[in-house]
Amino acid sequence: MKHFKSFLAEQMENFIEYRSQLGYSNRTMIYCLRVLDRYMLEKQANWTSFDPLFFIRFRADLNLERRSINTIFRMTKIFFNYLIRKDLILENPLQEITELPENKVIPFIFSTEETDLFLKTAIKQIRTSQRFYLSDFSAYIALLLMARCGLRTSETLNLLKTHYRPEERTIYIEKTKFRKDRLIPIPKAIAYEINNLLKVRRLFPDDSPFLLVKIKGNRLVRMFINRRFKQVLKYINLDQPRKIIGTTNFSNPSHHSLRHSFAVNTLKRIKQQGKSCQNALPVLAAYMGHSKYKYTTYYLKVMDAEHRRQLLDFSMRRSTDV
Repeated sequence: MKHFKSFLAEQMENFIEYRSQLGYSNRTMIYCLRVLDRYMLEKQANWTSFDPLFFIRFRADLNLERRSINTIFRMTKIFFNYLIRKDLILENPLQEITELPENKVIPFIFSTEETDLFLKTAIKQIRTSQRFYLSDFSAYIALLLMARCGLRTSETLNLLKTHYRPEERTIYIEKTKFRKDRLIPIPKAIAYEINNLLKVRRLFPDDSPFLLVKIKGNRLVRMFINRRFKQVLKYINLDQPRKIIGTTNFSNPSHHSLRHSFAVNTLKRIKQQGKSCQNALPVLAAYMGHSKYKYTTYYLKVMDAEHRRQLLDFSMRRSTDV
């Protein structure tokens, strides 16, 4: 599949292939280079076009949030460093272009009570007809693993039946975001639900190796999980839109919020028990599949659901008073 059409299309394709061989996930990179690719086509760019002014104009034409623009420029800068190593250019034209100041992002956090309500509602909304039961049950298990074990959406979708070990009550997670495999224990209640799913699978025989499937063994997809997630949110009145107040972005809930909330609420529970959150970070990092536990320290800076709600209410009052 050809992703690009500009005069740099071949170099971009080679770059993506090179990164794939190194084990990188290229979804974000492909998106960013496609934005640049379209702009180069529009401006009929060639090798002589590449100077800082070209990219400053490119940035000014992007009708995106600053955070997204900065991501595009970071990815583009990496690509041009690759062109330097290939001796196609002498210097990186983006080298001296600084990033734009970004808004502070406050993620959506489910409280413990909201997580419980969400999961109770999700299981009640499983449709009982033969056409939908297996797919809805599989989507529920995916949401359950995100909320109770902090799995990424992609990790739930990639689970094979052989990755679940009922005797040990563990799940083997292979080829994670950082290409690190891990084996995690799961709560007894989660194992019980997965065992029920496998019993249901026997009523709909298929040859699929995946743990979470739709009818006839078709693999569960992200779009289906997202649709079920939004249906549950709407039912419990938590389908809140994203809000931008001043220089702060208050994110809307997504299924990834379940993973964030698992981490934040775990650390909050450890703190309430009078234990050290700092000491728990390496263990939590390993459980969640972070390549370095310093990434897990992010969750120490994220306020819990109650504090987020108070800050949002305060910010909205301030914005109406101005």
